[in-house]
Amino acid sequence: MDEKLLDIQDLSVWYKTYRGFAEVVDHINLYVGKGEKIGLVGESGCGKTTTMKMVMRTLDERGIKVGEGSKLLFGGEDILAMDAKALLDLRRRKISMISQSPMAALNPVFTIGQQMMDVLKYSGQFDKHDKKGMLDAARKAIDSVMIPDPDRILNSYPHQLSGGMRQRICIATSLLTPRQLLIADEPGTALDVTVQGQIHKLLRRLVEEEKRSLIMITHSLGVVRELVDRIYVMYAGNIVENCDTAELFKNPLHPYTRALMDSIPRADDENKRELTPIKGVVPYPMNLPAGCGFYSRCPRAVDGVCNVK
Repeated sequence: MDEKLLDIQDLSVWYKTYRGFAEVVDHINLYVGKGEKIGLVGESGCGKTTTMKMVMRTLDERGIKVGEGSKLLFGGEDILAMDAKALLDLRRRKISMISQSPMAALNPVFTIGQQMMDVLKYSGQFDKHDKKGMLDAARKAIDSVMIPDPDRILNSYPHQLSGGMRQRICIATSLLTPRQLLIADEPGTALDVTVQGQIHKLLRRLVEEEKRSLIMITHSLGVVRELVDRIYVMYAGNIVENCDTAELFKNPLHPYTRALMDSIPRADDENKRELTPIKGVVPYPMNLPAGCGFYSRCPRAVDGVCNVK
């Protein structure tokens, strides 16, 4: 990649708990180039969403601690050093994030139309008095995520829509204005399989046609296999593997990556092998095992000793 749009360098994040600070992101390095699509894959609790919320600076900074050497460079400028005005401009014009929790992302006391209009109004893309232009743009965005009757949706409140429709509204809102980087945090969580596939194709098309960069956060390697150029596999706050998508599926190196692959069904599997679930859970950040964080769940460990070659 010739030019890095977002470059995360040595990022560490601690959450404040009643037992002290727990390190949830441990010295990770990650980048996405201009026009590039990357995937960030791992189970719940691995630190994926925390990492991306640090990019948006939406975590309550009274309850976190950031490592001294951490840098979040966007276009060469450190997001961690931005003042309130620069940070607001970043969120309004440069980066958008699709939340995996639509009820938390949408304001319950405003209609969908009011919320989408606000995004357009403050983006600088439209004149604040061009109500017709903004409404047309909102209708087009709603139509792009395959929701019928956009006018009814614009006049509805979030509680009047199903969970899947709210999720699609969050996606439509993130696509309203041109942004350099789109962060999609499990965008298909509340959608059925058919619509989920359509949304993934829509994201890929928009990224490629408009030369946006995309970070797709997901639990499943299967979701990102046809969607991204490179994949970062994250476990217990660490990046355990990173390479081109094709190479990762051809030759996965880390046992966790292999375990993720073994736990998903494959249409091209002629041997009809049984799926192998990953035993146990991601370790609690304040009680991480010494050495490799995955060894207690790793099928290749022998008597508690790593046996990976």
